[in-house]
Amino acid sequence: MKMYLISDNVDTQIGMRLAGVEGCVVHTAEEVERELQAVVKRSDVGIVLLTEKLGKLVPEYIRELKLKLPTPLIVEIPDRHGSRDIADSINRHVREAIGLKL
Repeated sequence: MKMYLISDNVDTQIGMRLAGVEGCVVHTAEEVERELQAVVKRSDVGIVLLTEKLGKLVPEYIRELKLKLPTPLIVEIPDRHGSRDIADSINRHVREAIGLKL
C-alpha cells in the first residue's frame, strides 16, 4: 500500500516526493475535503499524510472519516516549521482514544 500527502506547502511536498510519496498542495478547507474524498476511494493508498495546518481547517471532517472508514489511516504531520506543542498533541490523542485526561 502507498502513502499519499496532502500538504499546504510545496517544500513539504517536494521533501516527501524525494522519499517516494506522491501528493498534492492545497490551501482551503474545500480543497482539503475534495482531496480527502478522492484519496479515500483509492484502494492503493493505505496512509494519508496531512499537514497539521490543513488538519486544523477540517477537524470534524477528518474525525468523521477516521470513525467511518477502516482505511486509509489518516495521520497529521508537522510541516517544515515544526509541530505544535507535542505534549498537547499526545494528551489529545490519549483523550480521544481512551477518554483519559492526563
